[in-house]
Amino acid sequence: MPGLGTLINVVTILVGSTLGVFFGHRLPERTTRTVTDGLGLVTLVIAGLNVVSVNDPDFRAAVGGSAALLVVLGAVLLGGIVGSLLRIEDRLEAMGGWLQAKLAGSGDSEGGEGNAAKARFVEGFMDASLVFAIGPLAILGSLSDGLGRGIDQLLLKSTLDGFASLAFAASLGWGVAASAISVLVWQGLWTVAAVLLGSLLPAALIASITATGGILLMGVSLRLLQIRQVPVGDLLPALLFAPLLTMLVQAIV
Repeated sequence: MPGLGTLINVVTILVGSTLGVFFGHRLPERTTRTVTDGLGLVTLVIAGLNVVSVNDPDFRAAVGGSAALLVVLGAVLLGGIVGSLLRIEDRLEAMGGWLQAKLAGSGDSEGGEGNAAKARFVEGFMDASLVFAIGPLAILGSLSDGLGRGIDQLLLKSTLDGFASLAFAASLGWGVAASAISVLVWQGLWTVAAVLLGSLLPAALIASITATGGILLMGVSLRLLQIRQVPVGDLLPALLFAPLLTMLVQAIV
């Protein structure tokens, strides 16, 4: 059922936030680091399974067997160039910081303990919303869900968000739980878009998007494992170039 992955994601955020408010401060840092490393390894496995889509029969038939990997490579390179020139990752982070400052600052002028609680709630909502919604897994997972490719990526994201919400809520309170609304709306929109486009996209184009998304997921795994902070946000345009290059090569071939 399309949207199931997002619903599970919302539930894990709510559960994690609740546990974080009441018990989060008791969780050792070593435990959270170990769990994150494990999730990074699982992400790497899922990335590899997605990259295997370069061998999809429809994809190879459309562009030629030897060109499938080149299409994915070209999409990643072009996407990285465009994304870095547009500074997508920096702009997303800056936008989040600006929103947080504006919303949190709006409550400071009223003064008092109630305003401090309000600012804390808003900070928790904004920080968690940005972490949970503005990320490649949110987009890749929602697209995969809507295209009928499974919810593995969103299940992984749900696990990550569950532990992250626990940690956030331990210090920022119930505002973290409210970020579930942002996740529901944002990922829901991507899922609906994929459902609407899925019936129009040939299997070859879907395979190209899946394989390219696998490369981006490898970047996510490297970040989770603290090997390298790959600017995955700057690579997101690759998901647009993949089907475009596939159609271009198919037309030439």
